Amino acid sequence: MLYPLLSIYKPSSSLSLLIKIQFELKEKKKENQKVSKIAQRDYTKMVDMDWKRKMVSSELSSKLHVTIPSPFKVPVSSPISCSAPAACSAYELYLRLPELKKLWSSREFPQWNDEPILKPALQALEITFRLILSVCSDTRPYTNHREWNRRLDSLVTNQIQLIATICEEDEEGDRSAPLGDKRSSLSLLPHLATWRKSEALGRKILCTIDNEMRRCKYTLGLGEQNIAGKPNLRYDAVCKPNEVYSLKDNPYADHIENEENQTLYVLHQILESWIHASGNLLRRINTRISEGRFGDAASDVYLVERIWKLMAEIEDLHVLMDPEDFLKLKKQLQIKSNGQNDAFCFRSRGLVEMMKMTKDLREKVPAVLGVEVDPTGGPRLQDAVMRLYATKGDCDKIHLLQGMQAVEAAAKRFFFAYKQLVAVVMGSAETSQESRDSLSQIYMEPTYFPSLDAAKTFLGEFWSHLG
Repeated sequence: MLYPLLSIYKPSSSLSLLIKIQFELKEKKKENQKVSKIAQRDYTKMVDMDWKRKMVSSELSSKLHVTIPSPFKVPVSSPISCSAPAACSAYELYLRLPELKKLWSSREFPQWNDEPILKPALQALEITFRLILSVCSDTRPYTNHREWNRRLDSLVTNQIQLIATICEEDEEGDRSAPLGDKRSSLSLLPHLATWRKSEALGRKILCTIDNEMRRCKYTLGLGEQNIAGKPNLRYDAVCKPNEVYSLKDNPYADHIENEENQTLYVLHQILESWIHASGNLLRRINTRISEGRFGDAASDVYLVERIWKLMAEIEDLHVLMDPEDFLKLKKQLQIKSNGQNDAFCFRSRGLVEMMKMTKDLREKVPAVLGVEVDPTGGPRLQDAVMRLYATKGDCDKIHLLQGMQAVEAAAKRFFFAYKQLVAVVMGSAETSQESRDSLSQIYMEPTYFPSLDAAKTFLGEFWSHLG
């Protein structure tokens, strides 16, 4: 800071000037510290005072004008709901979801707390290996194999990172994970790593597993190097790759000749597997909040946020499907919209339930803050949030509240992107142009956490007017 100032003076007087400048800087520092203490004292007083009374007082209004954003009003005909039962049933039968759900829900290791979350995640990864096999086997000359390989590499990497985080967050003292010395003999990955058409991608996946599992107590046992010599997860016993592979064909595989049929089928099986895993995560979040384990709940909340982003990445793979082949398949499968509130994604009962559980996180805010909602509509929650932000007494609570808002943003972003995706893949005629359609209602409705929003708005206004 001193060198630019000294450069404008003559060298002969540099010593005296240096002393003078140092003195001025010290005085300035003292003045800044004094102002900072006054500001902090005023800020603490504001947090502890009756905010409602202070906001309406004439003294505050002459010094600080706070504008709390009014809710954006969207005409909502009904809450988020599934499509017609017939459409949902047809979707589930096409994906063979009843059989998949049995695999997701089976408990081979009842003492292992992570099994309900990790099992569907591993099965989603195994189904992704099948997708790689399908894409590499595609002989159509117009398939964009280069971009498919890039996207599949990214998709597998993100899934492995999520799985590694789940394993890494394994509860302290929980030694019930099924471990052993043997590698998997049923997974498709070792075959992908040796087949000429998929060798490069398969070996890259093995390196990714090695890298991402380095902080975990064990590794997946899929043929990765495992230089550290950690025990292997009993992958075949947990994931059951042979049973997952038995569901490789959909009911229309025999009489619909269309390469995109298999791609569409596998993509949605991966999607539904992660939806099931996130449902179990959201239930665990509620349990951990009830038990006061806010740090653990915060970790789970950020996992849910990443799953929403992963689901958007899975949906984006529809763009790589050949336009004519896909639209022909749409006709062959008789996929059509029945109205403005019948977006195709709402045929997934699991997705609708996941969205509802995401939205219901707002009901946990009072429990996190340790206060009850004011029945008169007063700013009790807002006061508690501002006090928490000011004192920083419990960082786990701050992380959890931030994570909740991050999940809301990721969920709304998913549905916004989905509407654009449908227009790209099927044409804009398949998307409603009205603001009252079901998708628009989701991403245009007001925030799920108004107390957090109001607290940040008020504190932002306070600090912007402080100087």
